[in-house]
Amino acid sequence: QVHLVESGGGLVQAGGSLRLSCATSENIFSFNAMGWFRQAPGKQRELVATITIGGSTNYADSVKGRFTISRDNAKNTVYLQMNSLKPEDTAVYYCNAYRVRPGISKPNKDDYWGQGTQVTVSS
Repeated sequence: QVHLVESGGGLVQAGGSLRLSCATSENIFSFNAMGWFRQAPGKQRELVATITIGGSTNYADSVKGRFTISRDNAKNTVYLQMNSLKPEDTAVYYCNAYRVRPGISKPNKDDYWGQGTQVTVSS
């Protein structure tokens, strides 16, 4: 089974930085895309950033210019560098991996999730 393990969360003051890590049990190139999502209490889970197998990145408007998603292929790890953190960034951050595989009658589409890591930004 695919396993994703997040780490690097914690408490930081507004304006500070954190770097989240997502270690995968498989080669990251076995996934079509990987990304980070977050969910604050009482709110829906939202996409933060994604990176495709080809290296293309996308970011939520709320984090553009502040967050950077990257990967270390040798370590099978995806990172999220978070700078200029704001209190509204406070949430549980989840790592996600997406994969499409050929199927007999249709393609198989699978999503995998980590356990989440808490990020708290104080004012």
